[in-house]
Amino acid sequence: MSMLEISNLHTYYGNIHALKGISLTVERGEIVTLIGANGAGKTTTLQTISGLQKPRLGTIRLDGEELTKLKAHEIVYKGVVMVPEGRGIFARLTVSENLDLGAYSRTDSKMIETDLERVFATLPRLKEREKQVAGTLSGGEQQMLAIGRALMAHPRLMLLDEPSMGLAPILVESIFDIIQQINKEGTTILLVEQNALMALSIANRGYVIQTGEIVLADAASKLEANEMVRKSYLGIE
Repeated sequence: MSMLEISNLHTYYGNIHALKGISLTVERGEIVTLIGANGAGKTTTLQTISGLQKPRLGTIRLDGEELTKLKAHEIVYKGVVMVPEGRGIFARLTVSENLDLGAYSRTDSKMIETDLERVFATLPRLKEREKQVAGTLSGGEQQMLAIGRALMAHPRLMLLDEPSMGLAPILVESIFDIIQQINKEGTTILLVEQNALMALSIANRGYVIQTGEIVLADAASKLEANEMVRKSYLGIE
């Protein structure tokens, strides 16, 4: 049984058919990436998994348990946590307060403390900025905070939506190093990323989505070598 199994998923925005029967799986411990052009349905896929959008048809199962009827906060309780595009931090709150909000669904105070220590060990810049107002952080630091806040929910599956958006190349490398470290520590990751080359370099497997449909699925290394992927998404002739 796959950790995450999506089957024949159809999502609409009004009359606009955004996801047209997509199916994909994520195995426990993997990094799986979903790549495609703007408007292809990548963010809609993550929002549907996380309960922010409701599908009209299809199933989403986490370790065999159906998620499509659950509300977004109930899906967080099940261990699926999303880091949204644009970070979505609480700009007027401090770094510490943002991290506290990441653990809002939890009552295990000792484990919360342990996870906070883990966040600070993984993202030491956040420890340095602990009392700083989040809106005054740099773009890279805000992305680290968004990831740290998600970690405070103690996710089984982390959904990452465009973590490199708007960042300088050197910061992109740092963020992807952090993603790999989080994965090695036991968090399964489904990654949506415009920088397809970087995403494929750290992923185990990948899917290519076009206009709401999965058109390719393979090992990341094979997708990186695929002629269509290289021309359309990697900018390599």
